[in-house]
Amino acid sequence: MGDVRDYLPLSAQQFQILLALSDADRHGYGIILEIAERTGGATRLGTGTLYTALAGLADNELIEDTDSPAVSAAGRRGPREARPGGRGPRSEERAGRRSPREASPEGRGPRSDNDDARRRYYRLTPFGRAVLEAETSRLDALVKQARRKGVTPIARPALQASSRTK
Repeated sequence: MGDVRDYLPLSAQQFQILLALSDADRHGYGIILEIAERTGGATRLGTGTLYTALAGLADNELIEDTDSPAVSAAGRRGPREARPGGRGPRSEERAGRRSPREASPEGRGPRSDNDDARRRYYRLTPFGRAVLEAETSRLDALVKQARRKGVTPIARPALQASSRTK
């Protein structure tokens, strides 16, 4: 790891992926869907781009994979213990473990029926959140500089449509 500034600037794809993971653990296709929905379709990631970016983010310890999403007592998905080495649980770790589809007393709920047990879920690490926050601050400073110079944003229909739905 190191200083968060060493990881800036993030690419647009890296920023969108980290942002998608900022509020929930997600599998790859879930990340693609969340980004497309949040941006009103203005940003669409292909699977090759996504998985290449995920590998790089994982190598830099900005994200890690988990064995399944966690659901907090409030119903919001939250972080879960990552698997050793960033890969699937070993068979001895699986022994005695309840099915991820079963509710557990630790506050994790059942996975939804459309979840596939083979999916790999990702979560933002604390360091990844710090990098995301630093990049957000960097981008905010750039926008403020542009506005001070009289530059105004161009209306983009896809972005306007998504902001009206909120």
